[in-house]
Amino acid sequence: MTFAFMVVLGLIVLIPVLAIVIDSPLSEALARRIGNTDSGTNQSARIDAMEQEIQYLTQAVEGIREETAFVRALVEGDEALPALPPRHPGRPAGNDGER
Repeated sequence: MTFAFMVVLGLIVLIPVLAIVIDSPLSEALARRIGNTDSGTNQSARIDAMEQEIQYLTQAVEGIREETAFVRALVEGDEALPALPPRHPGRPAGNDGER
């Protein structure tokens, strides 16, 4: 085989492989990183927004923890919870009679 034939065969194989590599998510991420020329102020604003979102999510998780503890106490029948007052004999169950 001649050298020219090997070069042509190499190009025929190399072109599709190169196209697959260029179209891959890794190369797209690399291109975004190289092309990303955000200034420090834009990154600072993004970091501030992320910190606010993290603070909001932390508060939401804490609220969910409190709600879960309350429901768990109800399900487990915690004696520390106050009991309902006794029902009056003349009233129907589940209705105060008020509208």
